[in-house]
Amino acid sequence: MPQHSNRQLIDCRFEDHGDSVLEIFNDAILNTTALYEYDPRDHATIERWFSDKQQHNFPILGVLNEKNRLMGFASYGRFRPYPAFNTTVEHSIYIHQDFRGLGLGRLLLSALMERAVEQGYHSMIGAIDAENTPSIRLHQQLGFQPTGLLPEVGFKFERWLTLVLYQTILSN
Repeated sequence: MPQHSNRQLIDCRFEDHGDSVLEIFNDAILNTTALYEYDPRDHATIERWFSDKQQHNFPILGVLNEKNRLMGFASYGRFRPYPAFNTTVEHSIYIHQDFRGLGLGRLLLSALMERAVEQGYHSMIGAIDAENTPSIRLHQQLGFQPTGLLPEVGFKFERWLTLVLYQTILSN
């Protein structure tokens, strides 16, 4: 995969990146509304997550810095578990707290969209907390359109959370 000014785009592997992915996920769980979860994940959960992605041929793309530190990762998976949805994927992007605001989300989402096209997917959906304006802006810049609003579907940090769905058509 290409390298972008001290940033190397890679396919993540559990053996090499599992601990870093776990750290990034748990920071998002404990400190943000990027995940509507309360409890940190454990090592076994991340190992199963990697295994499930591999089993279904879903990518886990990452960006390493010049010190081989994982700065962020992105992946996609099934949107809904019914055959009629087999050409639609739902994606997620997580950036380590030390590297936010550096354009890594754009790099990862663009690469993820390319991979989805290569794998023959037609549509990609992102479910984003309505207050996550940087993620919403990124999706809009890359051609995603708002397609759904789910008011007060989550509750975290003592407040109701609204989820917005953003979608793009990858191919015709």
